[in-house]
Amino acid sequence: MAFARDPMTEFWQILIDGFAISSLYALGATGFALIFGVSGVLNLSHGALMVTAVVAAWAAGDSLHVGPYTGAAIGVAVGFAASLVTYFLVVNPLQRTRKIREEEKEIFILTATLLWGIMIQQLIAYFYTDNAKTVAPIVQGVVAIAGVRTPTNEIFTAIVCWLVIAVLWLLVNRTRAGKAVLAASMNPRGITLLGVELSRVYIAVWAIYGVLVGIAGVLLGMFLGISSYSAGPLTASAFAIVVLGGLGSVPGALIAAYVVGYLETITAYLISPAYRTIPALLLLVAFMYVRPRGLLGRR
Repeated sequence: MAFARDPMTEFWQILIDGFAISSLYALGATGFALIFGVSGVLNLSHGALMVTAVVAAWAAGDSLHVGPYTGAAIGVAVGFAASLVTYFLVVNPLQRTRKIREEEKEIFILTATLLWGIMIQQLIAYFYTDNAKTVAPIVQGVVAIAGVRTPTNEIFTAIVCWLVIAVLWLLVNRTRAGKAVLAASMNPRGITLLGVELSRVYIAVWAIYGVLVGIAGVLLGMFLGISSYSAGPLTASAFAIVVLGGLGSVPGALIAAYVVGYLETITAYLISPAYRTIPALLLLVAFMYVRPRGLLGRR
């Protein structure tokens, strides 16, 4: 991001940059909301998984000297794999165990994903240092929008995010497998009576989530420099978005992503990038008093 010189240019810069970062948040938060809506899991390793995808794409270009397309594909594949590892290694064993009472499993899973995210963050810092990593952009060049010089990759990022969200909408609403996922989010017990194995639905949802996390992570790495320290703020932003939008509500998460994205962008430009997450978290606290179930939440 380049800081603007006059108020009007600054306004357009905030508008453009805010749209790009909000689109990224919308993509990442969609997966976060989908996971909770179907399986009831608040995955607090979300930011760490995104950082993993970024570091994988960066390392592929830096060490293997692959092109931007191959590097991006590797980053998405690693994000996908990390998501499934998180499910099978951390979440699924706690869901299936009989040693923990059902009403206590949610807090155990919440804690486990938080610790898992911290472990990933520390491993990345150990092997790749905590310096910011930037992924080589797929699209080069600069375009002028309302007099503001904007990287073409920034526009490309927003377009890709919304294309992926559109494909996800079609998958969920126009395919048999997608409708099973939708039904599971509404009535998990009812879907088992129809002969659908809930475990397979969970695996499918975590697989979809992995793809979304991988794409969002790689695109974010092309847009901004990402380090291991970014895991916490990314998780905090996603958490704020899904709670503001309404836990389990994908449409609510999309709306909240733009609220949070623009709040962070305005804060970064007008105050300091160091405080960009604070206004969204303050809004979250206020919102929990006024409307605890969020904008479009069912729970």
